[in-house]
Amino acid sequence: MAMTIGEKIIARAAGVDEVKPGQIHTVNVDYLMSNDGTTHLTIDMYNNKLKNPKIADKDKLVFIMDHNVPAENPKTAAAHKKMRDFAKANDIKLYEGKGVCHQIMVEEFVKAGQFIMGADSHTCSYGALGAFGTGIGCTDFLYAMVTGTSWVMVPETIRFNLKGKLREGVYPRDLILTIIGDVGANGCNYKIMEFAGEGAHNLSISDRFVLCNLAVEAGAKTGIVEPDEKVVEYCKNAGRDAGDLFVSDEDAVFEKVYEYDLDKIEPVVARPDFVDDVIPLSQVGDVKIDQAFVGSCNNGRIEDLRVSAQLLKGKKVHPDVRFLIAPASNNVFLQALDEGLIDIFLESGVMVMNSNCSVCWGSCQGVIGEGEVLISTATRNFKGRAGHKNSKIYLGSAATVTASAIAGKIVNAEVIYG
Repeated sequence: MAMTIGEKIIARAAGVDEVKPGQIHTVNVDYLMSNDGTTHLTIDMYNNKLKNPKIADKDKLVFIMDHNVPAENPKTAAAHKKMRDFAKANDIKLYEGKGVCHQIMVEEFVKAGQFIMGADSHTCSYGALGAFGTGIGCTDFLYAMVTGTSWVMVPETIRFNLKGKLREGVYPRDLILTIIGDVGANGCNYKIMEFAGEGAHNLSISDRFVLCNLAVEAGAKTGIVEPDEKVVEYCKNAGRDAGDLFVSDEDAVFEKVYEYDLDKIEPVVARPDFVDDVIPLSQVGDVKIDQAFVGSCNNGRIEDLRVSAQLLKGKKVHPDVRFLIAPASNNVFLQALDEGLIDIFLESGVMVMNSNCSVCWGSCQGVIGEGEVLISTATRNFKGRAGHKNSKIYLGSAATVTASAIAGKIVNAEVIYG
């Protein structure tokens, strides 16, 4: 039976020869990731609700503190302590102050063909390396933690055939926001978004990360880019083998197929308060901003920081704007230091934050006030996501965010380049 990439990964995890959409399978999970958003809740259930608690395989568990790091109040500090103590008592891998959970997972653990669950909706990021990553709640995490298994209903797959290359000044962020704007926030509900074609292979691993990361904003169960030699090279450089590079069979069945010519994509923004309210940047009008942010699991990698530094070099952040940049991991931070990017940021008036979720999460750094406007590379722009319920969040690429921080209003980077 012909299968798609996602179906092949589920079949491998379930230990069966084939699967098809609608079937429910028990799967062995390759990794389980939990961050400081809900891990303390899982620990409480483990300690207080189970008669004979036992972890199935500690080596498959990864705990990462990234949402509120460092702790901003006693409540968070208590949750962090609970997480540290439990990890130490059970010999679980723990990352604190090292970066955003999904960035760390891709840097350190993920391989193509793996089935990974994480207690965070953007676990779908792992499709950048050809893995099936999906978010779960803390109760499902607990079950998988003590059994090593979970269940999955096999989703239909929607294929996005990409051709061509993005033009200069256009970024993967513009591409995925365009796609979400086209299909809608519910357009891929419980589907696999598969990105393939020569256009997909023209994208770097960092670019692919951007596409898969936001798949959940179209309602998808996961997003997967067809793996290739770039995945092999990335994993080799990270000191691990690439895993199983599954590709869809030629006669695989897709629920829908969309065609996108990357040459025709243009800079866009998502307007408040919905990720799928996407318009061309040229149509945004005169929107003054109070704050700008480059970072998050979607756009905090070295490629994004280079774009920001190129625009900022020799310039200043607008006096009425607060501009925060948070590298996605310490590895990214160190590379930015080595390349002199941090010097450019500080000289331009940027506030450089530690590697964490920062403004994207909107609970510990850069919270915005009533009536304020934020332009951001974060994952979401829902009402109240970054602060006051009456604040406004626009989403754009690192180039758009940086250019806007310099201009004091939302503009195309071409305005800054002149």
